[in-house]
Amino acid sequence: MLEHETTPVTTTVRAATDEVFQVEEHGIDPIPDAERHGGAKDVFWLWFGSNLTFTYVINGALAVAFGLSFWQATGVVVLGGLSFLAIGAAGLSGVRTGTATLVISRAAFGRRGNWPAGLLNWIVSIGYTIVNTVVGTLALEAFFSDLGWHGGHAARALALAVTLALTFAVALWGHATVQFAERWMAYVLAVGFAALLVLVLPGADTAAPAAAPGASGWSLAFVVMLAGPFSYLPMPADYTRYLPRTTSLRAITWSGALGGFVSSVALGVAGVAAATQVDMTDAVAGTESLLPGWFQPLFLALVLGGSVTNSIITLYSSSLNLQVLGIPWSRARAIVISAAVTAVGPSAPSSSPTSPPPALLPLLLIIVFAPWGGVFLADMVLRRCTYDSAGLHADTGGAYWYRSGWHPAGMTALLAGLAFSALTCDSELWTGPLVAPLGGADLTLLGAAVSALVYVLLARRTVAPTP
Repeated sequence: MLEHETTPVTTTVRAATDEVFQVEEHGIDPIPDAERHGGAKDVFWLWFGSNLTFTYVINGALAVAFGLSFWQATGVVVLGGLSFLAIGAAGLSGVRTGTATLVISRAAFGRRGNWPAGLLNWIVSIGYTIVNTVVGTLALEAFFSDLGWHGGHAARALALAVTLALTFAVALWGHATVQFAERWMAYVLAVGFAALLVLVLPGADTAAPAAAPGASGWSLAFVVMLAGPFSYLPMPADYTRYLPRTTSLRAITWSGALGGFVSSVALGVAGVAAATQVDMTDAVAGTESLLPGWFQPLFLALVLGGSVTNSIITLYSSSLNLQVLGIPWSRARAIVISAAVTAVGPSAPSSSPTSPPPALLPLLLIIVFAPWGGVFLADMVLRRCTYDSAGLHADTGGAYWYRSGWHPAGMTALLAGLAFSALTCDSELWTGPLVAPLGGADLTLLGAAVSALVYVLLARRTVAPTP
């Protein structure tokens, strides 16, 4: 009997790479282990840089406007920053699955049940990107004016083009470039905003207000402060899906939480301090009036930079969101849709940071995404963050098809949280019937706890970790 010696045939397959200034090839498809890289420190810089945005200055000022004293408002800012612990912990789902958050949430709601929230999240993400773009454009236009160029429509058009270009280019390149840009922009913005805090904080009025804020003031302050962190609930896995599977829950949780906490609290306190000294109805103008002349152009540059860092991650996640909704395009092509819609928004004559859309966005976030987040996080805990990867990506059938694509437990829990949030919401656009009996308190945030509790009661016997 002859023994044949065979020569193995090797085939060279080019692996997709995740490198800076190269267009990312992956979308919501699972990232192979061989292409995983990075560490928990990358999560810190992402959340630290993306939250160095002027929005938190505005939120801090609003807490004072609701009747809170300097120390009361500062306490709310700090407690709001602690919510980034949940954002950091949610990133573990990306490490375990290698895919985006809105793919993973199919386990909680079902393939079809996941679709409505996915669509609404895309709308909210684009809305926030438009708001950030408007703020950045106005800041850059004012910067041009400080330099002596009063170009009218030409100056605004150039400011808009620059703001969009900075955001779109980074988001188009993808994950590695987003991480790189957030880190290096954070270095610069952190120094600038630290200087802002040093200039504004000493003049703060720390005396107690003449009247107590009441239940309404306290609850509204918490709602505003938590709107920012809650807006990230559908995103954490988008930025952890490239991390090695061995990355620990503790490292991801603390890195993400610390990054978001430090930047949001520092800027929130700056807003609180500014609001005790000047009228912050126009927050940019109010803050600028407290600064020395030499720092004012730098302040406007900080506002622009913060708007861009925040827009980058929302625009990037929106492209993954479109793939979740079924757009049969690559991530790089899908992001063109989001960028085009973003570009149209600020071009509208009525666009301004105080127009109705920005008021609607926090309402949608709290009423819809607080309960959504409650179900998602509860499901993640019940499953111990282990999933059937094939089931997450199956078009029909699989572990998460449930009843014709809908998970009864997830949808029931979500509706229960939505109902509670709607009944207890107090806003300019809607006031729930339970607000008055509650003494004016806005308990919308508890919709997350309601939906999580209902989900655990309904799903604890059927939802379990995937071997």
